[in-house]
Amino acid sequence: MVAQPRATQRYPVQKPGQDRPLIRRLQQLAQQHPRYGYRRITALLRASGWPVNHKRVQRLWRQQGLKVPVKTRKRRRLVGQSQSRQRAQRPNQVWSYDFVWDQTADGRRLKWLPIVDEYTRECLALPVARGMVGADVVEHLSGVVAQRGPPENLRSDNGPEFVAQAVRDWLASQAIAATYIEPGSPWENAYSESFNSRLRDELLNREEFSSLAEAQVLGEQYRQEYNQRRPHSALGYQTPAQFAAGCRRENFPPPRGRKRGRTTTTTTKT
Repeated sequence: MVAQPRATQRYPVQKPGQDRPLIRRLQQLAQQHPRYGYRRITALLRASGWPVNHKRVQRLWRQQGLKVPVKTRKRRRLVGQSQSRQRAQRPNQVWSYDFVWDQTADGRRLKWLPIVDEYTRECLALPVARGMVGADVVEHLSGVVAQRGPPENLRSDNGPEFVAQAVRDWLASQAIAATYIEPGSPWENAYSESFNSRLRDELLNREEFSSLAEAQVLGEQYRQEYNQRRPHSALGYQTPAQFAAGCRRENFPPPRGRKRGRTTTTTTKT
């Protein structure tokens, strides 16, 4: 009737409706966890009963313009070093800790002290204060040790709070080996650095704390979220709490995540 060739006419593309519920759920999870990538979102979907393949999630993730993690360059580890670093083989064998700095809305500083079990990846404590000295470090460590028992080794850098005499005396009284990394070598405290980067990316860079009390409340909420609900890629996308429970049931199985490079422990005199 309009004298147009049939070959020039097209029907509008109809996308399959079966993906709509999944897309809505992806958008909800992306809003709840804006720093998660599609692999961790896939783990959350499977944990909640969605029988999805990670390739399907990736396709829909990209179609909806959701966040795709930026690829980073691989870091070269120490080569030709004679020192050997001890890798944790069971829970409570090696803990690590380091400070993270932030501030409240009025510009006053906040000092966080995450304490991490290197084997289970659990965040054992996440205290925050305006400032901390050696005595405060001992107080926080004592609280965790009272709940879980003492670790065999405690890894840290050579910061003044960690090499303070009060801290070293307390560690000696608990028969805990103080393991200090080489100065200027943060990669030797890799597990602590990894957790601290997640803490900054997923909490500190997203929240403006109006007070110290608010930081303490939100920090504890994040610790519970990290341990109980956040899938960890190095643990085969189990949560740290699930993996720790599996350790207790199965006599400390090795992590089922991606292969990691060998790590070493260096103890230096202070």
